[in-house]
Amino acid sequence: MTQLAQHLAAFLRDHLPNERRASIHTCDAYSYSFQLLVQFVSNQLDKRPCLLQIEEIDVPAILAFLEYIEHVRDNKASSRNARLAAIKSFFRYLEHRVPVVLDQALRVHAIPMKKVDQGLVASLSQTEVQALLAAPDRQTALGIRDRAMLHLAFSAGLRVSELVGIGLDQFDARSPASVHIVGKGRKERVLPLWQETAAAIRAWITIRPEVSDSTLFLNNAGRMMTRAGFEYILHKHAQRAASVVPSLVEKSITPHVLRHSCAMHMLQATRDIRKVALWLGHASLKSTEIYLRADPTEKLEMLGALEPLGIKPGKFRPPDKLMMMLSER
Repeated sequence: MTQLAQHLAAFLRDHLPNERRASIHTCDAYSYSFQLLVQFVSNQLDKRPCLLQIEEIDVPAILAFLEYIEHVRDNKASSRNARLAAIKSFFRYLEHRVPVVLDQALRVHAIPMKKVDQGLVASLSQTEVQALLAAPDRQTALGIRDRAMLHLAFSAGLRVSELVGIGLDQFDARSPASVHIVGKGRKERVLPLWQETAAAIRAWITIRPEVSDSTLFLNNAGRMMTRAGFEYILHKHAQRAASVVPSLVEKSITPHVLRHSCAMHMLQATRDIRKVALWLGHASLKSTEIYLRADPTEKLEMLGALEPLGIKPGKFRPPDKLMMMLSER
């Protein structure tokens, strides 16, 4: 039997950040996946987590865990696949370091990912975005901070991890103002900012508390804003904006909806999917194609470009009065 704790610690603390050079957000996501897995197996076996063995994280245990997060924790298939990807990555790490679990690793790799339904992306209209950006109270320090965060999240189309992780030194206030983003996979991009967005950020920096934390946006304790913190801020201002634009009541507004909204507005303005991919930091156009499926403008242009099919228009013939009378009985 092979102890799990020492190998899992080496995988999370050394292999991911140093050898794989995974971002801090990826490391956090993997750590949380294993927190859920280890706690689940520990409860199933009635055994302390630190005493678990790698052999006990076998295929039946993993399949039971995946069922648990889907049906008990009510996670979507995409979350299930993300947890499974973390587990498979760990067993790939073990293959060359713990040969005794090689056969077990091969069986884990054979667990299939679950097919995910690809619905249309949710986005906000221009009126709804304007109401949301105007919701924070500009007379208070927290309102100035919240307004700057909402403006930057939408105008730059940022992932929530990118937004909360921005440092003070990543904002360039020189005209034209810009922000330096370190995105998924450590891919970097520099985005110019609207004047209104830059002004909102400058207003926040002017009153930002002098603390040791170098991140741009701080929570009430003077530390780096968390993902959950921004989600709470967004939900609060979405409720306030809904009193101005009632259509917001029926929409689930998340940080990623702001990113989708930015992409949709940019696609409608530029008609260039490559520019949208560049702005969002997508490595492949395949990731950006979801916005083409949600935008009807492209389809209308295709429909207008089609030649008439030569179908002759028919003539309207009124229904027979007797048959119409009989059908009503």
